[in-house]
Amino acid sequence: MSSLHLSFYSAFTLSSLGLAFHRTHLVSALLCLESMMLSVYITLSIWPVENQATSSTLMPMLMLTFSACEAGTGLAMLVATTRTHGSDQLQNLNLLQC
Repeated sequence: MSSLHLSFYSAFTLSSLGLAFHRTHLVSALLCLESMMLSVYITLSIWPVENQATSSTLMPMLMLTFSACEAGTGLAMLVATTRTHGSDQLQNLNLLQC
């Protein structure tokens, strides 16, 4: 495994660990999700170049599109919860009270 692959795998792993263990604010959870999507996007962009495969060059653009949709939805949820609950702390959000 090259050092380039190791760095992208470790970035994805650290992002998923950050999402799993540091869930105090919605902003930090969204940042961890975005860093996970960024590492997947870069990995999907480099993979066809390394394998010289032209059939999978569309996958990074699809991933980037879904990542942008996810970011927009996350920011809309952040604004909505901040307006209704007063803060973005995840401990204040309870699905049973909705």
